[in-house]
Amino acid sequence: MSESSNEAQGRALDGVQWLRQRQFAAAAECFRESLQLDPSVTPVWLHLAMAERGLGRRDEEGLALTKALETHPFDLMALLLKGNWLERGGQPHAAVKVYRGALTVAEQSPAAVSPDLQPLLDRARRFAATYQADYSAFLDQQMAAAAEGLAPEELARFWQTLDIHLGRRQRFDPQPMGLFYARLAPTEFFERSRFPWIEGLEAQTADIRAECLAALGDEAHITPYLDYDPDQPLQQWAELNRNPRWSAYHLLKDGLPLQPNASRCPRTLAALAAVDQPVQQGRTPVAMYSLLKPRTHIPPHVGISNARLVAHLPLVVPRDCALRVGSTTHAWRPGEVCVFDDTIEHEAWNRSDELRAVLIFDVWHPDLNEAERRMISALARATDAFTGAAAAMPL
Repeated sequence: MSESSNEAQGRALDGVQWLRQRQFAAAAECFRESLQLDPSVTPVWLHLAMAERGLGRRDEEGLALTKALETHPFDLMALLLKGNWLERGGQPHAAVKVYRGALTVAEQSPAAVSPDLQPLLDRARRFAATYQADYSAFLDQQMAAAAEGLAPEELARFWQTLDIHLGRRQRFDPQPMGLFYARLAPTEFFERSRFPWIEGLEAQTADIRAECLAALGDEAHITPYLDYDPDQPLQQWAELNRNPRWSAYHLLKDGLPLQPNASRCPRTLAALAAVDQPVQQGRTPVAMYSLLKPRTHIPPHVGISNARLVAHLPLVVPRDCALRVGSTTHAWRPGEVCVFDDTIEHEAWNRSDELRAVLIFDVWHPDLNEAERRMISALARATDAFTGAAAAMPL
């Protein structure tokens, strides 16, 4: 062990002694000195957070907890303390996300649950259960109002979907990260005949491709496809997070045109105007040029909701590029649209030495009737009314 490491450990031990004596200012000073020498030790950040809490310095406490999670995103103590910090700060929507992450870590790694963590873990469970009950009651009331005037037989799947979304009914494959819509048959790739707009869109491939190629020169507005905060447990996305190897030039994002990109691609947006895209406040429609650099692999994952599907119009497709959805591997063909359910596990790769470019956009599942689509859109609005738009839940 180096001299600086020994010194860092010594100052941390001094801080622990001061913390036990409730001498919070002295403890915080020791922990800060330790972290200046070695900022990678998660427990020291947690001890600093405890000292800052004792001093009543909420912002500094939160910063220390964030630093702890940046060094170890799956640390159970750090997650529980961050959830508690958010709860105490009156941020229930953010708190429940962190608490649920902690409960998942505890379930997957029971050895990490020491006796001194059990009270915090029990508190997290109680908070999550109460939050879910409040959320369920609110949505039941809002959805009952939204359903007025709609025929009950048109909404049987919607009510089953709501029960599944709220945990009152078990769901099965597909496995979306957000909204599971009931009684939609699992389908990997859909028949072209289900979408009357396909041929019209494909007929405009040359114009869309030209705008995509022009966008490649607008590097300032090409952004990494993934942009998670550094204190998030990324799992399969650790390698690609904020990595330009998988990038996007967004045209429609979170339901709105993204400028100046949208104005630079008028023909693409005009072509998309004929597409039956979903409308969910703050979420959809979406459309982008997805850019996958050479020798890049997008690992297996699932999407948000099986109520909306993902469509690809391939624009630039070198050899040895493909998309796997479930058990089916599809080789993109330039100018030929494919539509698939992205809540079924899927992955993609570009094993060539050239760039791959695809226009990606979302569409309503063709088996949803107009009443169901209206209710799904209402569900997004009601959820935002509960959480606030800044805390939008995946639907």
